Amino acid sequence: MSIYVGNLSYNVTQEDLSKVFSEYGAVKRVQLPTDWETGRVRGFGFVEMESEASEDAAIQALDGAEWMGRVMKVNKARPREERGSRSGGNGWGKSNSGGYSRRY
Repeated sequence: MSIYVGNLSYNVTQEDLSKVFSEYGAVKRVQLPTDWETGRVRGFGFVEMESEASEDAAIQALDGAEWMGRVMKVNKARPREERGSRSGGNGWGKSNSGGYSRRY
């Protein structure tokens, strides 16, 4: 299982997040997604811990806690949803009349 951590400072590091969560048990992994254009942290992350009891304790203690000037949102991560395939991929599609039109 994984913990979702939202509303993080853009200056947070994996080490920072690991240190905070390690107060509640052993941390297995920390992920901080970054923006592919800027390389900047996107303001949320995921933490995996050794035991479910540790995860529950961390969620109870840290959800709504202020850290690095922000109020964190901490809860159990939901499974990633399957994304449907996109035809064309650029927002343009063939219309019924045979021409092309912009899809919104």
